[in-house]
Amino acid sequence: MKTPAFWYQPPGLASALLAPLGALYGLAGRRRLAGTAPGRVGAPVVCVGNLVAGGAGKTPVGLALIAALRGRGVAVHALTRGHGGREAGPLRVDSQRHTAADVGDEALLLAAAAPCWVARDRLAGARRAVEAGAGVIVMDDGFQNPALHKDLSLVVADGAVGFGNGRLVPAGPLRERVADGLARADALVVLGEDRCGLAAQAGGRPLLRARLEPDPQAAAALAGRDVLAFAGIGRPEKFFATLESLGARLVERVPFADHHPYRPAEIAALIDRAAARGAVPVTTAKDAVRLAPALRARVAMLPVAVRWEEEGAVEALLDRLCLKGSHHGEAA
Repeated sequence: MKTPAFWYQPPGLASALLAPLGALYGLAGRRRLAGTAPGRVGAPVVCVGNLVAGGAGKTPVGLALIAALRGRGVAVHALTRGHGGREAGPLRVDSQRHTAADVGDEALLLAAAAPCWVARDRLAGARRAVEAGAGVIVMDDGFQNPALHKDLSLVVADGAVGFGNGRLVPAGPLRERVADGLARADALVVLGEDRCGLAAQAGGRPLLRARLEPDPQAAAALAGRDVLAFAGIGRPEKFFATLESLGARLVERVPFADHHPYRPAEIAALIDRAAARGAVPVTTAKDAVRLAPALRARVAMLPVAVRWEEEGAVEALLDRLCLKGSHHGEAA
């Protein structure tokens, strides 16, 4: 579904009417966390999660951590639920065989960087990863899932919108109360300029500031061009603003719901509309993996990567994690 606009506006009538349902949602989540004993596996688990429904930048942060761990020589595997895919798992993603309809778009992005497992049962998926040789597991999402013990939990927040109107789903974007979530986090990652006072809410936990940087070559190719931009992510307008900041001229903006399953006819129509206006059709890397290969080749893609403001703070957290990993090995 598309993110309701009122989630990121001051609380009004819609959020007030839905607040009782939000309270029930929060109560159910707290009971689930309190009533489940997390299982451990023979490797440290890094959870990259968030407190809101919809995109906050978890997958790019996960990819950055995977790259940093691989740079240390760690055998890192990725784990994800496979949102938007039909496979329940545990299943190792094969990019040559699986599509986004099978395993979800995030899984395909992660699988390009490291062995990736899709599992609705996160504990079972983590066990399979360890059996396959994982030294560290980076889990995309699952912060509110209590089944698997987490050795390091990072909460990612978009600095532009923060935690929205501060209310729980469906009255707002929150999956749980901010104070509850941050109390379980080891660090708060703020992507982009902090316009919502997120630093003040960190509660003394490490604050990791970062930004999403577009691929330089792809950015240069779009600068000064007319583009038809489309995106099915948590906040499509963020993608559109990024394109404008690069000097692209947006002749049309086409937002879709997060994880939207594109139909070939739908994309063909967008390509034709772009051609009629002398524009380049462009989308995100997350959207591109959901396109049929023949159509994907006709659409420009703008990949992004996380750039940390203080690499040392991230390295310190990974030092702690790798130390835990050595203890896991000793226990085994």
